[in-house]
Amino acid sequence: MALKGLDIFKLSPKKNCKECGSPTCMAFSMKVAQGAVSIDACPYFSEEAKAAMSEATAPPMKTIKVGAGENEMSLGGETVLFRHEKTFVSKTRYAVSLCSCMDDATIDAKLAEIPKVDYERIGERMFVEMVYVNYAAEAGKDKYLDLVKKAAGLGRVLILGCTDAEVAKEAVALVKDTKPVLNGANASNYEAMNAVATEAGVVLGVQGADINELYDTVAALEKLGNKNLLIDCGTTSIKDAFTTAVQFRKAAIKDSNRTCGYPSIVNVAMLAKGNAHLQAALASLFTMKYGSIVVMEQMTYAEALPLYGLRQNVFTDPQKPMKVEPGIYPLNGADENSICVTTVDFALTYFVVSGELERSGVPMNLIINDAGGLSVLTSWAAGKFSSSSIAKFFQEQDIEGKIKSRRLVIPGKVAVLKGELEAKLPGWEIIIAPNEAVQLVKFMKEITA
Repeated sequence: MALKGLDIFKLSPKKNCKECGSPTCMAFSMKVAQGAVSIDACPYFSEEAKAAMSEATAPPMKTIKVGAGENEMSLGGETVLFRHEKTFVSKTRYAVSLCSCMDDATIDAKLAEIPKVDYERIGERMFVEMVYVNYAAEAGKDKYLDLVKKAAGLGRVLILGCTDAEVAKEAVALVKDTKPVLNGANASNYEAMNAVATEAGVVLGVQGADINELYDTVAALEKLGNKNLLIDCGTTSIKDAFTTAVQFRKAAIKDSNRTCGYPSIVNVAMLAKGNAHLQAALASLFTMKYGSIVVMEQMTYAEALPLYGLRQNVFTDPQKPMKVEPGIYPLNGADENSICVTTVDFALTYFVVSGELERSGVPMNLIINDAGGLSVLTSWAAGKFSSSSIAKFFQEQDIEGKIKSRRLVIPGKVAVLKGELEAKLPGWEIIIAPNEAVQLVKFMKEITA
């Protein structure tokens, strides 16, 4: 629960020394409460006061770090139940599952498939960030340890699914420098698993036969001093997994129950084993409600494209529009002599328009203007996509120096800009496109025929 300015002032040194840049300790306390400055800006706050404030102002859901180096990622840290209330902090991560019960050919095939999904969308790399390696006792310890070594070769963060503390200890030792997740603590083994995770300094996943046992086991681990935990939502049924994910998040956010305030793992590979379509649907569900890690049997482009698109939309600040980088985007092998098409930097507009333009097969230079991430009509109404702004952008980007063509296609919804643009861009032929993007394929073929 956030502290108010007066609460912070009561803990302050009350020196009014101005060394923090504020005129009084009260003014400084108000800024700290608003998040405008850090408490560290005051050199006189006692360590006890800082510790008390840190505990009181910490997010209701703990932020957990997994992975090492460039693979380090944050899970949890959420402060709201719904994205529109503020924003979600740590995006859902996706893992592909492996099991030592699989034959070598299947394992090798799955390992080969994982790196194939790796692309960029709106400046964000989309790929399988984690690999879940499950231990099957009937296959033996040695095969599991070999599988852990193989999976580590992909350079992804590993989740070691193992409830045998002795086997888990050896598996963690093989990859502990990469900071994997050890998932397998339960009511019967939590002390031994806690010792393994604590010694290696890795995150421990907690499981339970039901939601009450899960809660009690988390509480028991906290008593042992371990707060570097993840909640495994279970594989008994989809209903139970969903209930656990939602109830733990609600208890943490709304009731300030910090024992529930840990990121979660949802294993849809087990909840819908063998059903790729249901797994994709469940991955979408738990991306929104409230899986920190979602484990799937596979990740092909068929699953990835809609799933990562959903994640990118959910885990963005709702107060900041999604936009692409302004500039020149050559399509279909365009060169300096190819016709130009211009539109705004709103991400949805870019993907819809560029998709249709690529489908036309016509070489062209798509010029994306800086319109503040707004749609065509919104940016035009706000004055961010006008003849003046387009002409200014052309000048700043030296479009005429980079492109010899003097034919420019503008969106049909801002046809009123044609005359003004011809005046501000002398020598350019301004062409008005159709109102709907779906009509661009036929239109571009006709005007370049």
